[in-house]
Amino acid sequence: MTSPRTDLYSDKRFVIGMAVLCCLLWGSAFPAVKAGYALLHVAKTDTATQMLFAGWRFVAAGTILLVLAALSRKALIPPRDQIARVAMLGVGQTTLQYVFFYIGLAHATGVKSSIMNSTGAFFGVILAHFLFRNDRLTPRKALGCLLGFMGVLAVNLGGKGFDFEFTLLGEGFVVIAAFVLAAASIWGKSISQKMDAMVMTGWQLGVGGAVLLAIGFAFGGRLEGFDIRSLALLAYMAGLSAAAFALWSLLLKHNPVGMLAVFNFLIPVFGVLLSALFLHEPVLAWKNAAALALVCGGIWLVTRKGRRA
Repeated sequence: MTSPRTDLYSDKRFVIGMAVLCCLLWGSAFPAVKAGYALLHVAKTDTATQMLFAGWRFVAAGTILLVLAALSRKALIPPRDQIARVAMLGVGQTTLQYVFFYIGLAHATGVKSSIMNSTGAFFGVILAHFLFRNDRLTPRKALGCLLGFMGVLAVNLGGKGFDFEFTLLGEGFVVIAAFVLAAASIWGKSISQKMDAMVMTGWQLGVGGAVLLAIGFAFGGRLEGFDIRSLALLAYMAGLSAAAFALWSLLLKHNPVGMLAVFNFLIPVFGVLLSALFLHEPVLAWKNAAALALVCGGIWLVTRKGRRA
């Protein structure tokens, strides 16, 4: 027999709703990070200080989840045979992915970084095809991913700095970051089968954030000028990270990777829309409508049930 909770995380409407919520939260991180850099006077080229900012965010997010797990009377210490795996997951999914992405972002435009980063959805679908027998790549799933990618292209139409130049330190590192995140997510799915997903995510964020802090301090990063606004913003970012990563881990635990991967195309679309709303950045309504339509069409293709033979 399956528990009511397991049935809930396997219900199609619930899964779609929660996956969209996760992507909305991650999309809100785009304007939040920009606002945080402005409040704390972090330069675009100051990678060490950016690592500090991210480190505090993820350490705080991991602490929130572990406190909630303790209040729920869950065992906070991972099983002995999973401790090293959880630590490595934190270094990979949080630290390594973030380092590659921000080095790449420093050497590529925001538009191209957004497009290159969306390749993570393709990596997730392809890796799942080879690693899980019940998560094969189908023509319908491939078409859905293609529509999602076209949506990301549409939302970036007209952006400055869009060209076909490709460098290893720029676009290459962004693609590597997307691959690392996709691979680490699949590895996290296997770990979550043997321990509580909230506890796993709490330690993963905490360990990864601590390594980011160490990197930031080692390379001379400095965060100054904290006030009520910047602390409130950092608290929001920690909260969104805790909620989105924990919920995503639970969804991955009970659902195929290939079905969830396509939702990642929503993140840059939400990022653009929310940046326009909160930062008053210029936005073209028609291209955002087209992007949402394409991404939603891709999600529908991937998540709809196929006909039985």
